[in-house]
Amino acid sequence: MTAKMTFALRSLFFFCGMSGLLTGAWSHPAYYDKGWWKLSSDCPKGWTQLTCHCYIYQDETRNFADAESVCNILGGNLVSIHSDLENAFVQELIRAGGNTDEVWIGLHDAIENDDFIWTDGSDEDFTNFASSEPDETGDCVELDESNGNWQDASCTDDLAYVCIRDVLHH
Repeated sequence: MTAKMTFALRSLFFFCGMSGLLTGAWSHPAYYDKGWWKLSSDCPKGWTQLTCHCYIYQDETRNFADAESVCNILGGNLVSIHSDLENAFVQELIRAGGNTDEVWIGLHDAIENDDFIWTDGSDEDFTNFASSEPDETGDCVELDESNGNWQDASCTDDLAYVCIRDVLHH
């Protein structure tokens, strides 16, 4: 990725993030704490909000099924990704969270080969597979933190993962 593309992507990420914060400011009260105005969050502590979803990076490695189970316990699923912006957001969340190369996302074709579905049941309307992928190495999909590309892998591999859940509505 060129420096110009990286700058543009980070700028887009920043402006979209700010837009989400400002949108949240209109619908959620701010509060004053120790000399600072803060926006109330609709995400649980430790989660990061982008639009109407909350995300959390989990660095404890698990196989795909166990990672999905933990996300279910936390009230969500392995992350489903539906745009370039969301893919870049998840990639940055991983970078900020740990020293991991690949993480599980919620896409898999374990039920029927080459028929990829998200664990949360959402539509597969976006993919970011590397040019040689999927290569049928496995039935579950991981995101490569270094470039944001996806590849298939064995579902029994132990990897870090990212969970997604809807924002909390009060």
